[in-house]
Amino acid sequence: MIRVLLVDDQPLLRSGFRALLDVEDDIEVVAEAADGREGLALAREHLPDIALIDIQMPVMDGIEATRRIAADPALARVHVVILTNYGLDEHVFHALRAGAAGFLVKDIEPEDFLHAMRVAARGDALLAPSITRKLINRYVTEPLHSAADTRLEGLTNRERESVALVAQGLSNDQIAERLVISPLTAKTHVNRAMAKLHARDRAQLVVLAYESGLVTPRNR
Repeated sequence: MIRVLLVDDQPLLRSGFRALLDVEDDIEVVAEAADGREGLALAREHLPDIALIDIQMPVMDGIEATRRIAADPALARVHVVILTNYGLDEHVFHALRAGAAGFLVKDIEPEDFLHAMRVAARGDALLAPSITRKLINRYVTEPLHSAADTRLEGLTNRERESVALVAQGLSNDQIAERLVISPLTAKTHVNRAMAKLHARDRAQLVVLAYESGLVTPRNR
């Protein structure tokens, strides 16, 4: 059973998402919240598989709620999916940096929404690396040289190469072809890099690659 927490300040929108989810045999809405602070408390109480969080809310916005969920070891298995009205924008970029697994536009088709919930519950990023790259190309012009730089030093050469290729939008099979290794080995390099860098998913790996300067917008 996929357990979902709905966090949005619009009751009508929450009701609409709940109506879609409640009829599914494998999905359960465990709680609803009207702001990020309440959502954070309910995430800690219910430990949902997915926290579906609106970006713009009173009291605590979705980006701050995402940041606090991502920083809490007790919530490591909670996958944050951001809701937005506007698609690719700076708010989405900041949400990805904060730890979101991906985002959905609020006018998404019902069947696509249900598919997205199942994808997120598996731990897969709800955002193709190529789309993440477009966001970063738009909002990052220079490496941020954050603490990520130091963490990159713990990667092997192959792991660094794999992270750079993930940031370019390549799948594990494409990385394997580029590096002349097996797909399983490519997946192992990517997974080990994620573990060392404490990246929650591939979308986070892409963001970190750009922020650290491993890949730059000029290389796209």
